[in-house]
Amino acid sequence: MKTKNIENLEGFSGVILIPVFETTSKNVVPIEFHGVSISSKVFYGKKDTYYVAEKYDCIHIFIGLGKTIDYSSLKTTMRRIASKEKEMFGKNVVLMIPEVFTLQQVEATISGLCLGTYQLGHFKKKDSHPFTAKDFELALLSKTDFSQAALRAIKIAKTQIEILYLVDLPPNTVTPTYLAKWAQDSGTTYGFEAKALDEAACKIEGLDAFLAVGKGSDKTPQFIIMNYEPAGDIPRVKHIGLVGKGITFDTGGLNIKTAGMVHMKCDMAGGAAVLGAMQLIADLKLPVKVTAIVPCCENAVDSTSFMPSDVIKSYHGSTIEIIDTDAEGRLILADGLSYLIKNYKPEIIVDIATLTGSSVGTFGYECGALFTNNPTIAQKLQQSGDEIGERLWPLPLWDAYKSDIESDIADVKNYSGKPVAGAITAAKFLEYFTDNHSAWAHLDIAGVAFGDDEFAKSKHATAYGVHLLTHFIENI
Repeated sequence: MKTKNIENLEGFSGVILIPVFETTSKNVVPIEFHGVSISSKVFYGKKDTYYVAEKYDCIHIFIGLGKTIDYSSLKTTMRRIASKEKEMFGKNVVLMIPEVFTLQQVEATISGLCLGTYQLGHFKKKDSHPFTAKDFELALLSKTDFSQAALRAIKIAKTQIEILYLVDLPPNTVTPTYLAKWAQDSGTTYGFEAKALDEAACKIEGLDAFLAVGKGSDKTPQFIIMNYEPAGDIPRVKHIGLVGKGITFDTGGLNIKTAGMVHMKCDMAGGAAVLGAMQLIADLKLPVKVTAIVPCCENAVDSTSFMPSDVIKSYHGSTIEIIDTDAEGRLILADGLSYLIKNYKPEIIVDIATLTGSSVGTFGYECGALFTNNPTIAQKLQQSGDEIGERLWPLPLWDAYKSDIESDIADVKNYSGKPVAGAITAAKFLEYFTDNHSAWAHLDIAGVAFGDDEFAKSKHATAYGVHLLTHFIENI
């Protein structure tokens, strides 16, 4: 999608999108635009409503925003129009931008329209959305030039759509090797370094916890490492580290899952969020240095699978007793965190993962769980999430939970064995491998990375984390 600014509708024929803030059903003054007058008895801008009228060879779509609207709701509203009313659109579309709109509202509006082009039927015959045509250009009706805000919105949505594809595609397509190639191709296109250590290289490096998880699969594990540095002579930039869980499918291993396995293609959503954030950061040319690691493997069942009661080594040098093979995500993150800290020494570290059902039990599908002992990082992450609608809420990292990961036979165990505080003890396990880094945060996004909404009949990806990580890094 491209955009252009126009100052009037002279000679225009096509579709006009008109966002409208709510008045009242008893308002005697009708809503009017471009010669179309709508009685408040019919439409008055109530949220989640819209009204379609045809006049002057134009289809006018009046879109209700409610009295006020946040970034996420505005984005969803516009996505709904683009997705549900696809058949109305053609080559000529104008978006009327209200004078009271802020830059963020313009961004959310255009980003939502772009996201409305995403369709889940990847292996079905389907018509492409008019907005995706090479010659399509969205006209912005405004006295103000919003071209930069529009370009930014399109870049955000484009990256989110790519991550929706990654998470929604099946695991026999999105293998660890597929993700490694995606990262390398993205790096070449957008301007960051990307490499992947294969099984042999990981053995040399001593990434034993990561390799243990992938032992039962015939898919070659890939330990993806990405580096982005801003161009130009910038005297001092912050160095941010990201780690994302890249389990391309999770059977649970020998502790095999007894429910919900059909959705476990989404267990790489944290890793996908990191991949997307790296692409978006490079595309926006942010003045920060970012090093990101995504350990990718498949947790499958085979005679070679790692077993409960195994004791395995880790890159950190500590030994780990395996209590449950379905607590595998924390094992690959442990090696990812240790490798990042030892070799790259970032000032700030954020890891993100679909880690525990416990976080879903705590928060449902409303927000991700946030763990950190750094109040500044906590505040910045929460603020970033609130501003763009990818919310987080903190849980404690108290040492009272430390005993839950103590092992009799090894330095640490990967699961407490208790049916309580699962998200917290998983975070305590990860904390063990950070060597008390002063600015580390863990995001458990199991409840928000994959879910139900109006845009498909089955559970599907949300791309949660792509914009959150980017917005956090941009404002840290």
